[in-house]
Amino acid sequence: MASAKPPRPAPGPIPAILNGLRRAPERMRRGSRDVIENAVSQLFYAAAQPHDVVESGEYRIDELARLAGTTTRNIRVYRDRGLLHPPLRVGRVALFNDTHLTRLRLITSMLDRGYTIAHVNEMLSAWEQGKDLGDMLGLESAIAGSWATEKPQRMPLAQARALIDDPAGFDRLVALGVIRVENGDATVMRPALIEAFTEIRQYGVALDKLIDLHEQIAPLLDQISGILVQAGLEEVEDKINPGAAMPDDVEVAELITTLVRFRTQAVAAVTATLASSIESAVESVVAQRLGDLVERAAEASGE
Repeated sequence: MASAKPPRPAPGPIPAILNGLRRAPERMRRGSRDVIENAVSQLFYAAAQPHDVVESGEYRIDELARLAGTTTRNIRVYRDRGLLHPPLRVGRVALFNDTHLTRLRLITSMLDRGYTIAHVNEMLSAWEQGKDLGDMLGLESAIAGSWATEKPQRMPLAQARALIDDPAGFDRLVALGVIRVENGDATVMRPALIEAFTEIRQYGVALDKLIDLHEQIAPLLDQISGILVQAGLEEVEDKINPGAAMPDDVEVAELITTLVRFRTQAVAAVTATLASSIESAVESVVAQRLGDLVERAAEASGE
């Protein structure tokens, strides 16, 4: 009879978080549910981190490929193209370290985004020269993993007002919760949204119009999120039984990780679908307008 496999350990700091969560009922009886919400946020953040890195920080090429989600053949290609620095040689064994792993994850992420190897090489060279590649490409989460897609940015109130550069628009953003004001400081809750507004305003689009669009679109996105989250929960709800004891650490870790991966794939699918829809709509509108112009020109010329 085969011996039972030992339970797999829960990754990262999840056991410590769950240990605190199991003590939550006592603290909740004192009137606070915040401990639960805080623990859940920590669980998802921990599950999104790369937790399978070997402690030694030294990897053979097959292990490096596994950790980075690529192949040994790709690693050799990247080495030949100068994208990866040479490994440490110990006899006939090539050993890579955490720097190689981080760089490899970055390379893989950029290639997945559609960049060519030549482009990746240029951008990595720029990064090494001190330019902030993370800010250029938004790849922080690709390198280190992330749960919260946006981290709120706190700044003096005057700086936030200067950033928006529109008093009435600033007040609307505060009313919508995009910006929070407290004790003379401002916290930009949606920095990526504000950055997008700033970029679009450079083309002459008024901030009021952008905020109007946000107010129209946000509820629709919330509906899409609700549909997707419900679908994800239906896939795992058999593992959540309110009448039973809390599952062990491994089961909770697997459940949280499943939902993290579901979120990642759902975002990718919705992004691709939205991009395709916008492209089709833009082409259709432009074709219609150009067609109208051609017809009017033909009528004017008497053809």
